[in-house]
Amino acid sequence: MSKVTDTLPAALPRHSNGYDLCLAELLQYKSQTVQWLPPARSVWSQLNGQHLSRQKGRGMNFSEVRPYQPGDDIRAIDWRVTARTGKAHTKLFSEEREQPVMLLIDFSPSMRFGSQLLLKSVQAAHFASLISWLAVQQQDRVGALIFNGESLSECKPTARQQGPLSVLNAMINLHQHSASAPAATRVSFADALRHLHHVCPKGSEIILLSDFYMLQAQDRKRLSQLRSHNRIQFVHLYDPLETGETGYRGREYVSDRTQSAWMNFGSARVRQDMASHFAHRLQTLTELAASLAIPLHSLSAATPLLKQLAQPTRPSAAKIVG
Repeated sequence: MSKVTDTLPAALPRHSNGYDLCLAELLQYKSQTVQWLPPARSVWSQLNGQHLSRQKGRGMNFSEVRPYQPGDDIRAIDWRVTARTGKAHTKLFSEEREQPVMLLIDFSPSMRFGSQLLLKSVQAAHFASLISWLAVQQQDRVGALIFNGESLSECKPTARQQGPLSVLNAMINLHQHSASAPAATRVSFADALRHLHHVCPKGSEIILLSDFYMLQAQDRKRLSQLRSHNRIQFVHLYDPLETGETGYRGREYVSDRTQSAWMNFGSARVRQDMASHFAHRLQTLTELAASLAIPLHSLSAATPLLKQLAQPTRPSAAKIVG
């Protein structure tokens, strides 16, 4: 967990201290969904430039078999029941109304960082809470796969309040434990994607919340497989310090758990190098998302979630603080 080096703004969300998770701070988003429910603009209309359709058109679910009636489509005849009973029977189908919404939530060590307001992992949890409540308000089922670099926690897609509450409790429990297992036994991003591919119902809306530091080039194949049967969204979490944006001008001892060094944030060259490194990583992620036709959104850990969704922003990777 990172040390906060900049001055904390007085804009922390209610019940939040910025680095831990509690049920009260996540439950507050249940009351916030009303501003994105139809006929109002949905959260995705702000992030993705579109409206969520109430008739999702994902297909038909089998409902029942009944005796054939004049006018029934002969293509819907159930030949097995017809042969067994000696009378023609027709299959009935109902329109699929509930869409599974699956969240892949990254709580790995790189997400336990924040220089101003919240840790990236905490901001990811806030967004996951909002999306969970919004999904069930629109009669969808919500589930999640949460990993912290050491273990995975799975919540099966569930409707009504049970879905979001299950996701919220799983996030709180897993966020309390940081990855401390040996490198050979840790859960990688690839492991999480592989598990998601096995448990995710086809036709799901998949939302990946991460800083994508653990994403590797070889993960493209798994993402492509998921993309062939589902809709995928990338939500990229970042902190302004990663872009070189900071008002701090002192020296600080920093570590990424594999390397440690003193950094002079008063040096324009150091901040420029940070900005360049971030820009390169963001460009790589942007190109991957574009090649797979996956929408990419960004959320800062330094601004309250609701304020960002009202006025969505993208990280200014090219901006260099002098």
